[in-house]
Amino acid sequence: MFEKVLVANRGEIAVRVMRACADLGVETVAVYSEADKHAGHVRYADEAYRVGPARAAESYLDGEAIVAAAKESGADAIHPGYGFLAENADFAARVEDTDGVTWVGPSSESMRRLGEKTGAREVMDDADVPIVPGTTEPVTDPDEVRAFGDRHGYPIAIKAEGGGGGRGMKVVEAASEIEAQLDAARREGEAYFGNDAVYLERYLADPKHIEVQVLADEHGTVRHLGERDCSLQRRHQKIIEEGPSPTLEGDLREEIHAAARRGVAAADYVNAGTVEFLVADGEFYFLEVNTRIQVEHTVTEEITGIDIVKWQLRVAAGEEIDFAQDDVDVEGHAIEFRINAENAADDFAPATGGTLETYDPPGGPGVRVDDALRQGDDLVTDYDSMVAKLIVSGSDRAECIARARRTLAEYEIEGIVTVVPFHRLMLDDERFVAGEHTTTYLDERFDETRLLEAQERWGSEASAPADDAETNEREFTVEVNGKRFEVSLESHDAPALGDVDLDGIGDDDGAEPPAYVADDEGETVVEGGGETVAAEMQGTILSVDVEPGDVVEPGDVLVVLEAMKMENDVVASHGGTVSQVPVAEGESVDMGDTLVVID
Repeated sequence: MFEKVLVANRGEIAVRVMRACADLGVETVAVYSEADKHAGHVRYADEAYRVGPARAAESYLDGEAIVAAAKESGADAIHPGYGFLAENADFAARVEDTDGVTWVGPSSESMRRLGEKTGAREVMDDADVPIVPGTTEPVTDPDEVRAFGDRHGYPIAIKAEGGGGGRGMKVVEAASEIEAQLDAARREGEAYFGNDAVYLERYLADPKHIEVQVLADEHGTVRHLGERDCSLQRRHQKIIEEGPSPTLEGDLREEIHAAARRGVAAADYVNAGTVEFLVADGEFYFLEVNTRIQVEHTVTEEITGIDIVKWQLRVAAGEEIDFAQDDVDVEGHAIEFRINAENAADDFAPATGGTLETYDPPGGPGVRVDDALRQGDDLVTDYDSMVAKLIVSGSDRAECIARARRTLAEYEIEGIVTVVPFHRLMLDDERFVAGEHTTTYLDERFDETRLLEAQERWGSEASAPADDAETNEREFTVEVNGKRFEVSLESHDAPALGDVDLDGIGDDDGAEPPAYVADDEGETVVEGGGETVAAEMQGTILSVDVEPGDVVEPGDVLVVLEAMKMENDVVASHGGTVSQVPVAEGESVDMGDTLVVID
């Protein structure tokens, strides 16, 4: 077993991995961005290293900095969690090529083979796993999409090869939408995955989303750990997951499990993964393979008693899976509720800040909470909105739902807005309680007017922002027992530290200290009488559609902003001439940042 594992992630999943390491007697290393310097995963780890500023591209997505932290800390393995670099084959290869450091996950070769969707479809097709009719080669020409529609009908799904979780997927309802949706899918693929290649699939309009958890070792052993139902989604983003599926029955369930094992074995896959399927009209079709641990892995752990993260570490260390397929018993039922900092009554808008004035998670039989925040913590809004996961289990689905009603009522969160009211509403939703919901239910059939009442009845308000206090930071190099350390000192409501000499160590040479304090030099100054178009939420600029001098009309698209895995057109509210465009493609922006100035 490893001696020290670096967890290349943040938040609750980082803490989850660290807890598994602690159970195995393994030390842990956290990495963190400037925005996360006081985060829960940093407190939990045995040691921590700052890898960059708040922007993910310069910190959690900086593979070179993360590997450097592993080498500096003496870590002999890197666990990526999920998100960020977890499915980045280039990063996996970088770790594989680093002497003395093991990648906790499938090989970079397997990730490439299964991460590219067309390649995964070919692997599954060869393994006799049913696939949705579609293309196996990248599509670039709108005429190819038209020909596909003529043959298979509409709607058509255009999917980014490197995509997942709804990112990089666009649905074409009619031939008139082909050009726009093809461009949008390619743009998202390039922005999120550095790959603008897309492929086509027949779009199944009202399916169930079923996924099978698998575990495989380097000795050729492949096991499935049952299935999860992830059909309750909004814009292709999972919100509530459960296991086992309330709708799968005998033969179909066994066929899906067998197909998942067969496909993984054919791909020579090693470590934990998930094979996802769509189920419609009694038939199932391969969707994709997630080559990592998933958010909802907790559901499977609760109904099987198998610690998947521990097995990830054991398999990466070369151990053989020591249980037979017949030894995997699924007992009872479990449901996971994603506790996101979002206001469901406001189109699930992400919270823009707040402090956890009260944080009191529920407890009792059949209750598990995976989190990293604690009472008094400020909400970090630079990344994903998830603050915790509530997992409830019971002897059957009915008991599980009843227990969930109790636990969600007990979950006290004040100071930030969360989706707890939405979850409480769903537990009284007839279609969800009956298990009849599909992937399109929330988007097409759910009465969203009910959300406002739920928010008013059960919701919490965001805490008022504290008065801005002047914060000064200074970095020093100190030496302890012959070992040098970089130390950052932070002071609040105090003048900046002057030249300080600690036993001869200081900055008397006049050199400027490292750029540790955020500067405001990049703030946009609007000259004249121009009107600003500001970002309504934190996100990433996918494209800039105007430039200074352009004349725009009301409704014209100015920029495309990605926020919460959704693409949002920012449009002009009035006509005029563009005078300033202070943002660029790929840039991260915060709520209130100026995007365009129109005179």
